[in-house]
Amino acid sequence: MSLSTVPQSLSCPAPRLSSRNGDSTLKGELSDALVCVVDDDESICRALARLFRSARFHVETFGSSQAYLRQPPHNGPSCLVLDVKIPDLDGLKLQEALAGREEQIVFITGHGDVPMCAKAMKSGAVDFLTKPVDDKELLAAVHRALARSAKVRHLAFGRASSRKLLGTLTPREFEVLQRVIAGMLNKQIAVELGAAEKTIKVHRGRVMEKMGVASVAELVRLAQIAGVPPVAFKRNSNA
Repeated sequence: MSLSTVPQSLSCPAPRLSSRNGDSTLKGELSDALVCVVDDDESICRALARLFRSARFHVETFGSSQAYLRQPPHNGPSCLVLDVKIPDLDGLKLQEALAGREEQIVFITGHGDVPMCAKAMKSGAVDFLTKPVDDKELLAAVHRALARSAKVRHLAFGRASSRKLLGTLTPREFEVLQRVIAGMLNKQIAVELGAAEKTIKVHRGRVMEKMGVASVAELVRLAQIAGVPPVAFKRNSNA
């Protein structure tokens, strides 16, 4: 099957993924990856399924957007290879319905134009390819999509873990944490919270212990992952 490359007028640059220390973890997660094909043309579904299985991907096919939405989200990295023109719910509307979920989308279409491509990419699509699509180009796009999905899952897990640790803090310890990550010293925190400096030092130690960190830099990183903002630093607190 030869599913020509994207015409230059429709070429939309795909986002680049950075290579960091988590790459080995991501490769392990990709063993549980799933590629889903949504296209109302059964022959296209069959051809794409053969292609992806030949590349050792787990594959599921769906004849409509609604059929895909009825399935529970895959518990692992996932990529959705999606036709733009689908009778029940077009691809762009399905993309909107999936906003915030972990699967990443590669669009394929025989009816694309530049505005449609731009809208899909702005909304987070990994690539936008026109039929017939070159097999190697499509497989490369799917690999990028699965890698991005794995990273999204990895970040979500880190956020959930950080928030779970935050849940072990007392209200006072949380107030201290917010001021520590703002760069305030113990005595500045003590003045602002109306407590003794020794008491703040004890709270600070408990925060570090409960959060499982040994430095303020690590605490700041965990707070950022969890989405905890520092308080405004009042520099006129008695320094």
